[in-house]
Amino acid sequence: MTPPTPVLARSVLLLLGALLLFVLLDSTAKHLAQTYPVPMLVWSRYSVHFLLMVIFLAPSMRLRLISTTRPTRQVARALCLLGTTFFGMAALSRMPLAETTAIVFAAPLIVTLLARPLLGEQIGVMRWVAVIVGFVGVLLIARPGSGLVAEGIALALGGAMSYALYQILTRQLTPTENPVTMLFYTALIGTVAMTLALPWIWGGPIPGLKDALLVASLGIYGGSGHFLLIRAFRDAPASVLSPILYVQLIWAMLIGWLFFGHIPDEIALLGILTIGSAGVMIAIDSRRGRASGRLKT
Repeated sequence: MTPPTPVLARSVLLLLGALLLFVLLDSTAKHLAQTYPVPMLVWSRYSVHFLLMVIFLAPSMRLRLISTTRPTRQVARALCLLGTTFFGMAALSRMPLAETTAIVFAAPLIVTLLARPLLGEQIGVMRWVAVIVGFVGVLLIARPGSGLVAEGIALALGGAMSYALYQILTRQLTPTENPVTMLFYTALIGTVAMTLALPWIWGGPIPGLKDALLVASLGIYGGSGHFLLIRAFRDAPASVLSPILYVQLIWAMLIGWLFFGHIPDEIALLGILTIGSAGVMIAIDSRRGRASGRLKT
């Protein structure tokens, strides 16, 4: 059932706000990674996120914030998001913003490939076509002669795989778990894991005030973005909002041009558009499948 127009409009605005925050997170991380070690930036992204949740949500939610019936999967899901963040930031330190974002956005294609063995979902012809189209887009971006380093491409693909597993675990947990609790576990596990590794990952120059604020902003962007994302999908169906997720590719290209002076070449741009089109095809097919299921019941 589609929500009333004002509610749907609010959800769309919340989602667009979340996507803008994610692009700001990526672009800030790319800028900082030229000076500071990526693991240190990952630690900051999660520790600030965790601190914000403890300050603003723990006093009212108390034990409900950590109450879960599936702790093992919560931890696995959080580690997958941690992997996405690490691989994504490491790729951004080596590649342009738009191309890195596009390759990581191949995650829904990987989810489609894993949906049958892990989720028991039937994959129709349209989704298979979308997967083929999407991976053609990845090849257009990562083609020989593109100027992208192989290490950066491999890291971005690692981010896509981690993000795909994160999405699958999210689907498995959503029916029974509180979304805010799921958000808290990503912050908690990311903070604990990176803090334990801190003696081995801390390095680089001591940040000045400006850079310290930028480093802290990573956690603000990440935590606030995921909160807005949860609020958006709480009030509107995923089938309606999912195609809008690919607006992030547009903003990544825009910010990459404005702040880093990079414009994808024609073939890379075609690859980015191809991946976005494939993702929209999957979202539309998913929406049609849910509508068909409702008609049969």
